Parts: sequence; C-alpha cells; structure tokens
Amino acid sequence: MAQHGKKYLEASKLIDRSVLYEPKEALELAKQTSVTKFDSTIELAVKLGVNPKHADQQVRGAVVLPAGTGKAVTVAVFAKGEKAKEAEVAGAEFVGAEDLVAKIEGGWFGFDVAVATPDMMGMVGKLGRALGPKGLMPNPKTGTVTMDVARAVNEIKAGKVEYRVDKSGIIHVPIGKVSFGVESLLENFYTVIETLLKVKPAAAKGQYLRSITVATTMGPGVRINLQKAAALGKVK
Repeated sequence: MAQHGKKYLEASKLIDRSVLYEPKEALELAKQTSVTKFDSTIELAVKLGVNPKHADQQVRGAVVLPAGTGKAVTVAVFAKGEKAKEAEVAGAEFVGAEDLVAKIEGGWFGFDVAVATPDMMGMVGKLGRALGPKGLMPNPKTGTVTMDVARAVNEIKAGKVEYRVDKSGIIHVPIGKVSFGVESLLENFYTVIETLLKVKPAAAKGQYLRSITVATTMGPGVRINLQKAAALGKVK
C-alpha cells in the first residue's frame, strides 16, 4: 500500500470521503488541497461504463479546453512545401520531413505533440515504435493527421488535449492549473464531460458515467456528484 506524506494526509482531512461534491466545490477543494510548491496540474479522471477490450467501445479523441491548459506546448510538424510554411507561421517550433524523422530516430524527443500531413505518414509510420509508447504518434482520431496543419497547431497551442480510455475504462484529462480561477476550471471541466457524453459508443450498455474525480499532482482525489456533472450548459 502506498505511503503518503504528512502534507497529503493533512490535505486529505479537508475532504469527506463519504460525500459526492458538486463540481465547483470539488474544484475549490482540489485547489485547496494542493500539496506541491509548484503550480500543480488539476486532472480529471472519469470512469466509463465501457469495455476497452472491444474495438467498438474505445473512447478516444481530443478536445480544446476553452480556458487552456496553463502549459506551454512544443509542437513538431511533419510536412513539406506550403504546408511546412503554414506550420511555421502558425507557431510550430519544429517543422521538417526526412530531417525531422532522422532526428527522432537518433533519440531526440524535444516536443509535446506531433502533427503530420497525410502524405507524410508513410515516412512517419516508421517511427511507430519510438513515438507510440510515448503517446506522440500523429493520429487522425485526435486531429493530428491533417492537411490543415495551421488549424491543428493553433488548436494545440490554444489548449487542445487528447483523451483515451485506459485498460481500466478510465479517462485521464488535465483541465488546468491550481493557479486557474474556479470559473475557468469549471469551463474546462464541463467541456470535457460534454465531449465524453457526445462520443459515447453505441455499444456501451448500462450506466456510462460511473465515477468522476478531480485531483492535483500528488494531491488527494475529490469525488464528484454524477448528476451535477451531467447538468451541462450551466457553469455555476
């Protein structure tokens, strides 16, 4: 069993484990129980009623957080010609083709998100073993394989985050920083929940949203009332 430090244990005393909090109250508690000296990330964990072993119950995609992530994101784009120029103008830090592939094959991974035009995927596919385990492989489902590289880069810079159900049926998504105001966190929170509801697999039976928790980096989790979380469109 994991051993928690004194700060964690003290913070945990502020949370009633028997209570399912309203989203706003939960986010306030998450901010209050942050135990790090740095500006911690607040992560949303959603347990879904899906079986990830079945292809028709996979939940994966990307969503642009309206209030951003609070993190500076470095983008690498695999493109040539005009598309390479568009990526550079949009603010991509690294743009290239064969040269960028060779750099990564040499062990370089100095970026957070990779984008590629479809015609580059034959080349980028060779990097699957290197990029895949790190979650850096461009994918059409997350909008990172596209001809509209400028839009992709702009959205990533604006706060686009990827989500993917894990083997336990849980989605983990960062929704901001402890330094964010509660209203901004709520806006991001509801945006993610609404997105997950929209992409519910047709094959998923029974209760879809099973549990929702928010927590800061190394901080205790705060459980959220499912009915309140699903009351979309009203950020209170």
